[in-house]
Amino acid sequence: MNAMLERIFRLKHHQTTIKTELAAGVTTFVTMSYIIFVQPAVLSVTGMDFGSVMTATCLASAFATLLMGLYANYPIALAPAMGHNFYFAFIVCGASAAGGMGLGWQTVLGAVFISGLLFVLLTKFGFREMLLNAIPESLKHAIAVGIGLLIAFVGLQWAGIVVAAPGILVSIGNLKQPPVMLALFGLVLTGILYVKRVKGALLLGVILTALAGLPFGIVKYQGIFSLPPSIAPTFLKLELSGIFTLSGATVIAVFFFLALFDTIGTLVGVSEQAGLLKNGKLPRAEKALLSDSAGMTAGALLGTSTITSYIESAAGVASGGRTGLSNMATGALFILALFISPLAKMIGGGYEVSKGMFLYPVIAPVLIIIGSIMLKSVRNINWEDTTEAIPAFLTIIIMLTTVSITEGIAFGFISYVLLKLVTRRTRDAHWLVYMVAVLFIARYIFL
Repeated sequence: MNAMLERIFRLKHHQTTIKTELAAGVTTFVTMSYIIFVQPAVLSVTGMDFGSVMTATCLASAFATLLMGLYANYPIALAPAMGHNFYFAFIVCGASAAGGMGLGWQTVLGAVFISGLLFVLLTKFGFREMLLNAIPESLKHAIAVGIGLLIAFVGLQWAGIVVAAPGILVSIGNLKQPPVMLALFGLVLTGILYVKRVKGALLLGVILTALAGLPFGIVKYQGIFSLPPSIAPTFLKLELSGIFTLSGATVIAVFFFLALFDTIGTLVGVSEQAGLLKNGKLPRAEKALLSDSAGMTAGALLGTSTITSYIESAAGVASGGRTGLSNMATGALFILALFISPLAKMIGGGYEVSKGMFLYPVIAPVLIIIGSIMLKSVRNINWEDTTEAIPAFLTIIIMLTTVSITEGIAFGFISYVLLKLVTRRTRDAHWLVYMVAVLFIARYIFL
């Protein structure tokens, strides 16, 4: 068995072990398992069956994650993208009176499916890989930093350490709330374990934080096993006829842009964190991108929104994951989650502090630690060259303040091109960077 795993995943080449990889895969799953419950809660507002969406989410995530691990040999897990699901549910399917487009969820699944097919074609023709390799070095490092800050910011919000405040972005939360105190305990504990270089520190931090929350009712024991909900209400229910309209084309275009740059941003950020980039390029990029595209199309067929590479994969990378063997553990746990959803909900589920308002005190500390780890890429940005520094800064700050990888990349590309043009350093950027910058400008004007 060990010899087979070595042959498939090249563990020695990546200076890792089976134990480290499996622990990393479990860590990644724990940090992203919230999607199993958040996704059906979001999509069910469109009329989709809650249980069916949960099953579709687990199956699509498992398929794409296992494919990424076996085909591309990367420790990057996939699942329905946060943000895309809200666009799906509240903008595209939302009622016209509430500012939505009023399309049926079946039609929107069709749009996601078409976007996935377009990605497959573009990947086979090498466009996505070419774009991935064409991104300037300063922006690649900035994307990694921006994602790290974004992960930490989400973690701080989920912990309740920072909260929304009128007139300003955020302010300090109520640190005396029990779930916030649990999150602070978890943050200190996980930080100590990590700096002490304890193996599997992030996973151990999650487990110990969950156990600490049990006696106080913040983490509630809900059982272990349950039968999977039926997938029949959403399986193969997508409709293609309704998307061949102007509004349908617009939806496809938006899903296309969001998925394209969220995926590229995540691949660059997580790969940079793991040291997988070689001379600024990602080996086996085509395989990674095809895995992502296949997951997107499979998700639409099963009945869930855009599947994409997950920034939470940085948790597994921070725990030592370097190969696709990590994904084997993560993918297997997504399948098991069909049967042990009460246990997954106990760890990854939220704590309701008020009606409709949830905190995630068990997961939040890990996200904050991950953010601090990913910040180290900032030292690789050439801050002395303003044509590199300003776009890098805009990438980071826009990604953080808009809570969107895509928007950060858009501002980075546009500003990079403009500054290179005005300084007559046009050869510094690949022609694809200019083309993408123009497309981003067009997106802001017309979409």
